[in-house]
Amino acid sequence: MRFMGAIETISVMVLALVMTGAATLARAQDDSNGTSTEPFITVTSPRLERSLYETPAAVSVTNAPEIRKGQQRLQLDESLDTVPGLFFQNRYNFAQNLRLSTRGFGARAPFGIRGIRIQVDGIPYTLPDGQSQIDAVDLDSAQRIEVIRGPSSVQYGNASGGVIDITTARGDDLPPGQRIRQDVGSNDYYKTTFQANGSQGDTSGIATMSWLDYNGYRDQSEVEKGLFNGRVSREWGSGQRLTATLNALHTPKAQDPAGLDAGEVEQDRRQATANAQRLDSGQDVDQQTLGLLYENPAVGAGDLTVSSFFTRRDFSQQLPFPGPSRIAYDRQFYGISMDYQQGVEVGGLPLTWAVGSDLHRQVDDRRRYQVSFSGEVIGQTQDEIQNATTAGVFAQGDLALSEQFNLSLGTRFDHLRLSVDDQFLTDGNDSGSRTYREFSGFVGASYRLAERQQLYATVGTAFEAPTFTEFANPDGGGFNPDIEPQKAISREVGMRGVLGEGFSFDVALFSIRVDDEILPNNEGSQTFYQNAGRTERNGIELGVDWAISWAWRVTSALTLADYTLEKFEDDQGNRLDGNRLPGLPRQQWVSELEWRGDGQRFAALEWQYVGDLYAENSNETKVPGYWLFGLRAGDTFRFGRQSVNIYSGIRNLADEQYFSNIRINANADNPVVEERGYFEPAPGRTFYAGLEWRF
Repeated sequence: MRFMGAIETISVMVLALVMTGAATLARAQDDSNGTSTEPFITVTSPRLERSLYETPAAVSVTNAPEIRKGQQRLQLDESLDTVPGLFFQNRYNFAQNLRLSTRGFGARAPFGIRGIRIQVDGIPYTLPDGQSQIDAVDLDSAQRIEVIRGPSSVQYGNASGGVIDITTARGDDLPPGQRIRQDVGSNDYYKTTFQANGSQGDTSGIATMSWLDYNGYRDQSEVEKGLFNGRVSREWGSGQRLTATLNALHTPKAQDPAGLDAGEVEQDRRQATANAQRLDSGQDVDQQTLGLLYENPAVGAGDLTVSSFFTRRDFSQQLPFPGPSRIAYDRQFYGISMDYQQGVEVGGLPLTWAVGSDLHRQVDDRRRYQVSFSGEVIGQTQDEIQNATTAGVFAQGDLALSEQFNLSLGTRFDHLRLSVDDQFLTDGNDSGSRTYREFSGFVGASYRLAERQQLYATVGTAFEAPTFTEFANPDGGGFNPDIEPQKAISREVGMRGVLGEGFSFDVALFSIRVDDEILPNNEGSQTFYQNAGRTERNGIELGVDWAISWAWRVTSALTLADYTLEKFEDDQGNRLDGNRLPGLPRQQWVSELEWRGDGQRFAALEWQYVGDLYAENSNETKVPGYWLFGLRAGDTFRFGRQSVNIYSGIRNLADEQYFSNIRINANADNPVVEERGYFEPAPGRTFYAGLEWRF
C-alpha cells in the first residue's frame, strides 16, 4: 500500500514537473531581455500593504475574471481550487456548508470552517471563538480574493491556518448599468441574479441580489437561499473614502441528508439516512450585516483604516438523529478594527511599519431541545448565553536593508475571554468562563533576485482556541476542563517569480509542528473534542500559470504533504503515533487549460486529482482517491451598448463515483467499521447553463 502511494505521488510530480520544465525551456531565452506585461500586484491581506514580491509569505491573488468566467458562483472552491495548499469538501451540502482546510488547519471541522480567518470588505466572518460562517459570501459581487497560507495570528489573532480576504465590487469598479443572470442545471438547479451599479460625482453604489433553488443530488438535500449585497461609497478631500456595506442572507430551507455507512452507499448513493428523512434534518438562517469602512491616506505621513460592523444571525437546525438534536440561537456579533501604516527612514534605511488593534464581541443566546424518534420535541436540554470577547493589538515592520533584501518582524497580543451564563438550572448551574492571553510573533526575510523574482523565508507562531462547540463537555454541561488551545510553530521557505513574459510560478516548502492539536471524537451521535498531543505537517506547494500564447493558458496547483499524529493516545488507550491526520490527502493536483477566442469567447478544461485519506484517527477506514474532469465554455454577443453572455459547464465529466465530504471520526466508537456513517456521496456528471443580459 505504501508502494502504491509512492507511485501515485511520483506520477503526479512527474506530470507537474514536465509542465513546469516545458514552460521554463520555452521562456528561459527571454529572461534577460523580456519586457514585463504583468501588472504591479499589491497585497493587503497581511495588514501591511506592499508589493507581492516584497511579501515574505505564501500569498495568492484571484481577480474578477477567474471568479466569474462561466462559473456558477455557488461556493469558494470554484474560485480558489487552483490555489496550492487549499483542500475543499462538502460543496453540495448547504446545511453543513463548505469545509476548507489549508496545510491541515480546518480539517477537523464537521461543518463550516475552523482555524482560518475569513473576512469580506474588512468585515470579519470569523467569530472571536474561531468559527467561520461563509454562507453569506456573495461571489456574484466578488472583485478580488487574497489567500495567505501559513500562520497569520500576528495579523489577525485566533486563526492558525491562514487568511482568506474577499473584496466585493464598489459602484465605480464596474461599468455603470444593470445585469440579469439566469442559471439552470441538473438536479433542478435554478439561480437568478440581478445587479445594478452606478456613480454620480464622488458617490457610487452597487446592489446585487440572487435567489438559489436547488433540489440537490441526494434525497433530503434541497436548498432555498436568497442573498443581497450592497455598497455605497463616497470620496472627498485628499483621497478620503467612506464605504457602507449591507449584506443580508435568507435561507428558509437547507436540508441535510447526513452521512451514509459503506453498506448504504453500496445500496443507493442518492439516499438520505432514515433519521434524516424522518426528522426532516436541516437548517434555516436569517442574517444581516452592516459594515462601515473609513480610509484616509493622509493622516500625518501615513494611511489610516478604520472598520466597524454589526451582524445579527437567527439560526435553527435539526440534526439528523434523535435526542438532543434541535438547536437554535440568536447571535449578535460586532466590533471595530483600526490599522495605521507609515513609511519612514531609520539610519538611512527605508522602514514601513504598521500598528493596529481589534475589539470584537460575540453574544449567542443558545437553546437545545430533546427530539423523539418521531420528530416531536419532548423537552429542553440547554438554555444559555455564550459570550466571546477578543481584544488584540499588533505591530509589524519591513526594513529594507538593501534594494534586494528586506527584513520583516511582527508581534501581537490577544486577550480572549469565553464565558457561559447558564439559564437552564434544572440540571445544575454550569456557568463558567475561560480566559486566554496569547502572544504571537514572526520573523521573515525576503530577497529580490530580480524585479519579478523573489526568495523568502519565515518563522512564525500561532494559536487556536477551542470554539464554543469544541468546549462541549462529554461529562455534562459547562466547559470541558480537559481541552486547551492548540499552538503551532511554522517554518516556511518559498520562491516566486516570472520567467519571460508568460510563465509565473510560486513554490513553498513548509514544516509545522502543532502542540495540543484539537481533534473530534464521536461518542454515540454527538461529537466532542480532545487534544491530540502533537502533530507534524510537512509539505511542498507549487503553483504555475503559463500563458503559452495569446489564446492558450495553463494554470496548475500541486500540493504534496504529510500530516501525522505524534504523542497521541485515544480514549481506548490505543497509541496512534505515526498515524495520518484524518480527512487530509497527501497529494492534490488541480489544473486548468483555457482557450481564448475572439471577443470574450472561451473554453476551459479542468482536471483534479485528490489522493486517498483516512476517515478516523485510528486509520481503519481508507477513503480512495479520485480524478475529476470538467468543462466550461461561453461567449458574449454585443448589441450596441447592450450585451448577452451565454455559458455552460459540465462537472464530473467522467461520471466518477467519489465522496464530496467525509464526516471525520463519525461513529468511530462503533466496533463494526463498515457501519460508521462517514460518507457523503457526490453527484455524478452534472450540467449547467446560463445567460446574462447586460444593459
